[in-house]
Amino acid sequence: MTSLPLPALLATFGPVVLWGSALLASIASLCCIIATLRSPRRPLVYVATGLLAAAIILVVVPGVHAPLVFRVLIGIVALALSVLGGGPASQLVLALATRSTSVPGPHGGIVVHDRVEGIEATREVLRGGMTIGFLERFATTGAIMAGFPEAIAVLIAIKGVGRFTELEAGEARERFIIGTLTSLIWACVCAGLFRLATG
Repeated sequence: MTSLPLPALLATFGPVVLWGSALLASIASLCCIIATLRSPRRPLVYVATGLLAAAIILVVVPGVHAPLVFRVLIGIVALALSVLGGGPASQLVLALATRSTSVPGPHGGIVVHDRVEGIEATREVLRGGMTIGFLERFATTGAIMAGFPEAIAVLIAIKGVGRFTELEAGEARERFIIGTLTSLIWACVCAGLFRLATG
């Protein structure tokens, strides 16, 4: 009985090891995101981002399609990571990019000040951002996974029209643009992990 030479072994089992490592890295990234949902922790978001990047590299290296079982598992994890991870990523980027002291509203938005006829009033804008973000990332990632990225333009248009009346305040515009772009980029990267695994 002769054993396979080392190059043949690497060619046979190397891609499987890389796909398995990519799956483990993406699962670890998802675990970091889940851990930061209850109490936001910046280091965990950084680690999750690094693990996602590592998973993408590991999927690219073999240069061939992943087997069906890996594609299915990576797709499930990528979708969950997209939906759950975009929120913490957006919060981190907003905290790094803005220097304003936004007052959170009771319904998840921010409180802005309006001056109407010399009287200053406050109102809450950008309500329901977390729920909208979940749906936005689910739809974005699903569209890319299904091979229909054109749907992203429709999603952005719907969101822009729906929020149009709330974007009068400069602070609201700033948060809307930064949060939306970060959320979409995160969703696209997660969907890219799946697309790279399927070739």
